[in-house]
Amino acid sequence: MSSQRHLFVTTALPYANGKFHIGHIMEYIQADVWVRHQRMGGHKVHFVGADDAHGAPIMIAAEKAGQTPQAFVAAIAAGRKAYLDGFHIRFDNWHSTDSAENTELAQQIYRDLKANGLIASRTIEQFFDPEKNMFLPDRFIKGECPNCHAQDQYGDNCEVCSKVYSPTDLINPYSTLSGAKPVLRSSEHFFFRLSDPRCLRFLTQWTTSGAVQPEVLNKISEWLRPDETGATALGDWDISRDAPYFGIPIPDAPGKYFYVWLDAPVGYLASLKNYFDKGGARAGGEPRSYEDFIADPAVEQVHFIGKDIITFHTLFWPAMLHFSGRKVPGKVFVHGFLTVNNGEKMSKSRGTGLDPLKYLSLGMNSEWLRYYLAAKLTGRNEDIDFNPEDFMARVNSDLVGKFVNIASRAVKFVPGGQLVGSFSAEESRSIRLVDEVRNLYEGREYGKALREIMAYADAVNERFDGAAPWKLVKEGKPEEAALVCSECLEAFKVMTACLKPVLPLLAEQAEAFLRCAPLDWSNAATPLGAGHVVGQYQHLMQRVDAKQLDALFEVPAEAAAAAAQPAVQPAAAAAAGGDGLPGGEALAPEITIDDFAKIDLRIAKIVQCEPVEGSKKLLRLTLDAGEGRQRTVFSGIASAYRPEQLVGKLTVLVANLAPRKMKFGLSEGMVLAASHGDEKAQPGIYVLEPGTGAQPGMRVR
Repeated sequence: MSSQRHLFVTTALPYANGKFHIGHIMEYIQADVWVRHQRMGGHKVHFVGADDAHGAPIMIAAEKAGQTPQAFVAAIAAGRKAYLDGFHIRFDNWHSTDSAENTELAQQIYRDLKANGLIASRTIEQFFDPEKNMFLPDRFIKGECPNCHAQDQYGDNCEVCSKVYSPTDLINPYSTLSGAKPVLRSSEHFFFRLSDPRCLRFLTQWTTSGAVQPEVLNKISEWLRPDETGATALGDWDISRDAPYFGIPIPDAPGKYFYVWLDAPVGYLASLKNYFDKGGARAGGEPRSYEDFIADPAVEQVHFIGKDIITFHTLFWPAMLHFSGRKVPGKVFVHGFLTVNNGEKMSKSRGTGLDPLKYLSLGMNSEWLRYYLAAKLTGRNEDIDFNPEDFMARVNSDLVGKFVNIASRAVKFVPGGQLVGSFSAEESRSIRLVDEVRNLYEGREYGKALREIMAYADAVNERFDGAAPWKLVKEGKPEEAALVCSECLEAFKVMTACLKPVLPLLAEQAEAFLRCAPLDWSNAATPLGAGHVVGQYQHLMQRVDAKQLDALFEVPAEAAAAAAQPAVQPAAAAAAGGDGLPGGEALAPEITIDDFAKIDLRIAKIVQCEPVEGSKKLLRLTLDAGEGRQRTVFSGIASAYRPEQLVGKLTVLVANLAPRKMKFGLSEGMVLAASHGDEKAQPGIYVLEPGTGAQPGMRVR
């Protein structure tokens, strides 16, 4: 065994204004798998989390709910356990940034930064709500965009033209809290002097030390790279807010509070300190105090975060730690976002949201989701997609069809469950698999690790099927059947160990069946051996039922009712057809011009069109989009068109839609067609056709 590592591991702190969403669960599963892998290697890990409990949004939400901020966040925190237990996510400690430990640590870090000459104060002008008697955060101010003049835009950027500006640039600004016109008032604010040359030198060194992934380094280098004048984008950071504010008071500055993003990452340390101080670490075999542990240069501090909070964790946070005399993180692992159905944004009203608690309430196995997400995750900052059909296929094929079935089939031909034979050849194959999988888990290449395991499972199943032990028994060769099946059970044990970080409960049940010691990396490849007796097999995992998936993505009644409400103002209802729903359905949520620019629409010629055998809805279109090749697209327009009606026509193709594997073949895009929202009341599908003169390959803008 390699020398024991000491690790302090965290995930990003969820904001305590709502329940966990599937993005939280994905991150926690990613970190939990890595932590379990480390512990299987004999390493000591302290895995902690906390609620990010401060800030104006929580203060305002609590006021609307008629609660104190403390009561509001406590109610949110009370609901966390069901999610974490339900998905087998084992934090050693869960705490809150609204705590004595966080107050003490945040204030001391501030004092240390100030003593190091990195805190400055200056007077700034900002909007003040005269009715609410408070300074307004940017997101609580709206008005007319100074650039494109779109109405009701936020105080920091326009969602129509994407222009970034100061709240004071808005035309006719108003407070979203009271509707009052804000007034400009001066206030003293405190700043962390990130523009100091010392910070730039340190961050340039730290970010290139291997602490972040290459693609993350490319992104944050934009902040650190000097322009032609020698200046960088790394300006001083405003770390203060004025009362009233729910947060931590700034020492010796009455009425001033730390901006939530200063004390939020300090919450990592606060949760760890709380864990040590209440004896949790000692119970876990850690004899040291928090102060000794966190100061130990050998302790590795590791953060798992999403790509939306990179700058806070790779610029602000390490600089805060370093210049306050503390150890900086060794690694910040960044992951992408989770989407549904080939990149579609999560939306409860459209039935594309994946509610973790609903998933559990439907009786869906939490380890199905752990496996599927792990099979998608890599060590890079990449988005991953949840596809219901792919989810069902992977779980049913990999876990049930390949892994579990090995045990259920093989044990039948091992009399009394007593293994026979020599397993030296199997042991060498096992060692290779275990070494490869360990290395892949270490690099967070979970998808590759699971593919290696399933390739091994394929080989074992081929060995079983090729030997046909049922035939051997009929031929009077039960010893040969027992030998083959003993080898398969030894292989099942190795796969159980390799899957254990991802499927802890299934592994525990498999260990009980195998009657073996708890599996870790030291014994994963060691054979159980001839003479070992396994237990009676009991079913380990059910298949995914399509009905469960249908129910998971079924639009809730209240969301469906909300979606059916008019998306236009009453004065415009008549022009929209009387019911306020143009085309029979509400308008989709507003997007920016940048969102639209991501969609590549191209003119395409329908070269060939034919019906799809086995489908009444689909037509198979062969398209020429001016690429020098042809694409196949399956389109659900068979009820409106005969194939010969479409051949030779031009249409509009979504050219950069990710290809989708269907049972009829690969669909490489989507053609655009119009229909009424209520297809039963107003049937008809109309494929879009461009005007005369359009040519294949032209972009639609």
